[in-house]
Amino acid sequence: MLRLRGRSRPFLPVLLLIVAVVAAVPLVTGNPSMREELFFMLLLVTLATSVNVITGYTGYVSFGHIVFFGLGGYGAFWLMQALGVHFLVAAVLGVIPAVLVAAVVGAAVLRLRGAYFALATLGILEATKAFMTNFDPAGGAVGLSFNFSIYAQYGGAKSAAELAYVFMALVALAAIAASYLVRHAKFGLALMTIREDQDAAVVLGIDPARTKVAAFVISAVFPALAGAAFFFKNGIIEPGSAFDLTRSIESLVMVVLGGVGTVAGPVIGAAVYEWLRGFLITSPALASFQLTIAGVLLLVVVLFATSGLVGVLRARFPAVREWLE
Repeated sequence: MLRLRGRSRPFLPVLLLIVAVVAAVPLVTGNPSMREELFFMLLLVTLATSVNVITGYTGYVSFGHIVFFGLGGYGAFWLMQALGVHFLVAAVLGVIPAVLVAAVVGAAVLRLRGAYFALATLGILEATKAFMTNFDPAGGAVGLSFNFSIYAQYGGAKSAAELAYVFMALVALAAIAASYLVRHAKFGLALMTIREDQDAAVVLGIDPARTKVAAFVISAVFPALAGAAFFFKNGIIEPGSAFDLTRSIESLVMVVLGGVGTVAGPVIGAAVYEWLRGFLITSPALASFQLTIAGVLLLVVVLFATSGLVGVLRARFPAVREWLE
């Protein structure tokens, strides 16, 4: 079902190479400050790219996609803290609860359309956050935290942070590659047919329910992996940061800013948004208006550049059309 249609442009290798080179800079230079900044940017790229699979290709706006980030983080964190499982193994196993929830919940809420689906995902996010806040085995409202000695098996906290960074970079690259493969496969055509007209998709022999759930499951894998890396590096996890509605909204803003339904859009949107966020945070006069400005930016894009930055670049610079999609 994921068989690719014929492609001649080297778009994907070029995009992956650019992201990989940028990610390698702090490792080569040994700059921990740059590594921390790029870690968060790679996290945003992963979140935006994954939500684009369901929102961009299928047209279903999910306000609760950060649930999978939190579930992956909690699952991996508990395995490392309680059972001493190595981070890499725990991160992979942490995907399981996220995928199961995506499959079960997706089968139910993806029957809804438009605003009803968006509201349902918001409700699921808040319900999951409330459940984890009162779930004692996961630390309740306080959450879970590592004893510093847990990093000894990785060569210390510094080496563990570097491991988390490399892992996050690989997850971001894998998310971009998966987004490209989905978009250019027959599976992606089915998703976009559903986005344009679900009733017509049924007439064409597409099973909307099964196809949408499959996309939902695929889009849940990468946030779960990113959550495992993020909280492993931080050494602490609690419901507020694991199931943060703000981060979920920001993911949608980055997708719209870069270009909904494009491969490069979430990457460009995440880079621009993180640069803007960093500028606002360090500006005393504007620090308190970060989300307000993000909302205004989203409104401007929706009104005047509906195809996002990718659409603007493709329209203004015809030479990049072969290299940007």
